[in-house]
Amino acid sequence: MPFDFDTASFGQDYWQAREKFLSACHLLPGRLTTLLHPLHSQVQPLATDLFWLGDDKAENVLVIISATHGVEGFCGSAAQVNWLRHEVLPDKVAVLFIHALNPFGFAHLRRVNEDNIDLNRNFIDFNQVPVNEGYQALADVLLPSAWDESSVTDCKQALAEFRDKHGQRKTEEAVSGGQYQYPGGLFYGGMEPSWSRRNIELLMQDYQLTDRKKVAVVDIHSGLGPYGYGEIICDHLPDTTGAKRARRWFGDSVTEPALGTSTSVPKSGLLDYAWQQALGDKVCYVTLEFGTYALEEMFEVLREENYVWQQEGTSTLLSNSINRVQQRMRGYFYPDKSDWKEMVLFRSSQVLAQALRGLQEQDGISD
Repeated sequence: MPFDFDTASFGQDYWQAREKFLSACHLLPGRLTTLLHPLHSQVQPLATDLFWLGDDKAENVLVIISATHGVEGFCGSAAQVNWLRHEVLPDKVAVLFIHALNPFGFAHLRRVNEDNIDLNRNFIDFNQVPVNEGYQALADVLLPSAWDESSVTDCKQALAEFRDKHGQRKTEEAVSGGQYQYPGGLFYGGMEPSWSRRNIELLMQDYQLTDRKKVAVVDIHSGLGPYGYGEIICDHLPDTTGAKRARRWFGDSVTEPALGTSTSVPKSGLLDYAWQQALGDKVCYVTLEFGTYALEEMFEVLREENYVWQQEGTSTLLSNSINRVQQRMRGYFYPDKSDWKEMVLFRSSQVLAQALRGLQEQDGISD
């Protein structure tokens, strides 16, 4: 059967994406649960929606997550909707859809949540908060006191000097690896578990995921890597059961930050780690990352967007500067173009099919 590029699966904003997701769910015999966000209102609905499809007692479960990084939710939501519209659930497997893990960020075209927290840096032990010394050295230029041509130039120069001294990989780790000392800064991991983190921890219990035989998690992101390419990033430690299973299920396209084979560098507080800690060798967790544009452009977009929000905040959401940076964010993380959307739908369908086949097979992998 030829692949159906149903680009109508993409919503043009959070609310339309949610409507498409809920409509697709209502056509299937699954169980829908809505977690209302603390800032939810009738005027501006905000929620994380969960949809369980399949036998409640299924031994093997596929979990598909969208919008961990809010504005990146366009591709993840479309992948979920496309699967619900076109795919058939295999026997002896259930699927749990987590739609818009970070609904505030998705709705407001931010990568972070309502507290400027990067959810994919929030999963740490807050009794042992790490210190990112590289970020400390760059903090003043990453979030300047004023946004102008001079501050942009100063940041580029500081990053170039840091790169010359420490290398590209250490520079990326310094900027994006996660930091916990600058609440108004980039890639901030928070001071406590976020609303979304608490939801993840509760749903693992509510859906009895620790009691399953195998669980595959595909967390869908955008913004890193070549345009339209879906990189399968595995943050399991090398040679663990999770890493072996990822390579077996998804093949030679799997990359591993710990081995330096990925466009992503090692990071603190990943959502991945919560699943690994809770489920151990039962879980195979991968990030499906769809590339857009250049890394340097992403850092500049994030810096300007963060600066504007720190200056103006949620009280002036209709300001020209907020609107301008929102559209820059949307354009970077969601190239609203047919070719990119078709690549997202094809690759996500392929990867989810691989995950389902992996859950069904007897892989024989052990420590």
